[in-house]
Amino acid sequence: MLNVNDLHVAYGQSEALHGITFTANPKETVAIMGRNGMGKTTLFKSLMGVLPTKSGTVEVAGQDVTRDESYRRVKKGIAYVPQGRMIFPTLTVQENIETGLENARHKRIPEEIYALFPVLFDMRKRKGGNLSGGQQQQLAIARALVTDPKVLLLDEPTEGIQPSIIKDIAKALNEIRKLRDITIVVSEQVLSFALDVADRLFVIEGGRLVHETTRENTDAAHIKQYLSV
Repeated sequence: MLNVNDLHVAYGQSEALHGITFTANPKETVAIMGRNGMGKTTLFKSLMGVLPTKSGTVEVAGQDVTRDESYRRVKKGIAYVPQGRMIFPTLTVQENIETGLENARHKRIPEEIYALFPVLFDMRKRKGGNLSGGQQQQLAIARALVTDPKVLLLDEPTEGIQPSIIKDIAKALNEIRKLRDITIVVSEQVLSFALDVADRLFVIEGGRLVHETTRENTDAAHIKQYLSV
């Protein structure tokens, strides 16, 4: 579903990603683990088309999107929940979710969205800015899901969120995979969350993928060495 091959991304003359290669399959969740500043957000922005690619390719469901602008990538099946959530604070929960329906065939919010995130149904008339951080994160994921994406990118979804909500988010992500042929890619620093949701884990360091493991074969102590400062 997602095929990234030898991706190089630069800020001006300074190269930030040095040949990233990985694939992710339908109904699979992949975690990109790493400390701040190692290239996680740069990778996600380049997959979304926010940062231009210097060389290499990105394919979604067999379609090359490497040179596409962000809105074209959305039409071809990528949805992105950025770090910091970026919801609209003055719109209601329902209106926030509806902004994701702009390019959708159906203009109604699917019932499964509220089934995945019951708290959003209870708060659908409340302003987005009045939600807690964890509720805003659920709202941002719900808004991305109504575009019916093939690939869902989540950048640091657990950042600043209380443990009980992290468990709710993990449960929802695992449920989504049962309902849809979707590929989920999360960037993360919390290993316990990654192990709850991901089939495979990669570690990024200095703009390179330096370690890959399946969930069953994960050496937690080894990965924690990469995550500790």
